[in-house]
Amino acid sequence: MTNFKEDLMKVKAFAFDVDGVLSSQIIPMHPTGEPMRTANIKDGFAIQLAVKLGYPVAIITGGKTEAVRQRYLDLGVQDVFMGSSDKIIDFQAWTAKHNLDPQNVLYMGDDLPDYPVMKKVGVPVCPSDAVEEIKSLCKYISHFKGGEGCVRDVMEQVLRAHGKWGKDLTW
Repeated sequence: MTNFKEDLMKVKAFAFDVDGVLSSQIIPMHPTGEPMRTANIKDGFAIQLAVKLGYPVAIITGGKTEAVRQRYLDLGVQDVFMGSSDKIIDFQAWTAKHNLDPQNVLYMGDDLPDYPVMKKVGVPVCPSDAVEEIKSLCKYISHFKGGEGCVRDVMEQVLRAHGKWGKDLTW
């Protein structure tokens, strides 16, 4: 078994859940009944940087809020799977589209719907407040909670390991 720092070197793509990963587990409700998610600006910076550097990034969520889709499209993410009732199906479609080996994917999830994908990827990771079943699968548990910078944490580590963090800030 390799250690996490070695695993970072094989990452060629990223995939993320939304609720509990890119947003906090506490989701206020709009008076219309629509869930209102939070978004961490530093997570967003890391995502758009990875996209600009050529890494495929996918968002796979059971949620259906159009604002979520727009947020990640605005960051340059081309593959946003909304209303995903079986995340492994969307994950497999994404990896096939980009000709990715699942062993070269870092996936961050926090709850049981993420379990099948996390069993399949080479680098399963989670926020500090993930459920125990997910933590037991992970090669790394961020010190940050969902929505509080856990995505930036893992993406920065990968990009640093690849020598791509902070190299060209002149976009």
